[in-house]
Amino acid sequence: MNSFKQFSHQYWMNEAINLTKSTTTDIPIAAIIVKDDLLISRGVNEIEEKKNAVLHAEIVAIHEASKKLGDWRLNECVLYTTLEPCAMCTGAIINSRISKIVFGAYDLIQGACGSKINLFHDLEKNNIEVIGGILELECSGLLKEFFKKARA
Repeated sequence: MNSFKQFSHQYWMNEAINLTKSTTTDIPIAAIIVKDDLLISRGVNEIEEKKNAVLHAEIVAIHEASKKLGDWRLNECVLYTTLEPCAMCTGAIINSRISKIVFGAYDLIQGACGSKINLFHDLEKNNIEVIGGILELECSGLLKEFFKKARA
């Protein structure tokens, strides 16, 4: 009997949500990369902490996964992120050859996976599967709470 257990998208998104608790100064966005049901890397926004505009959670996770796997090609990897990736992150996802993106909250302002623009369609990258809205309420709640506190 096969003892292999496949984790669900909700399981991995919960892992990303829990990771947002490790960030205190930046917008609480987290990304993780999974391959063969193993957690390869983690990333949180580090923009404010490191004063670097490109350190989005997805970029940090891609960088760490490439170091860990020893390759820039992240074939067969799945990226889970609490917010729909922006154009910069979507470009990095395409260039790193990630096979699937699963995100929580939709980003109607900068989302590049279909909400504002769809880079996968525009660049004819239909081989990358995109699944949005996984634990959407929880993910969007993190952002709403952060900005509510920031405005207070």
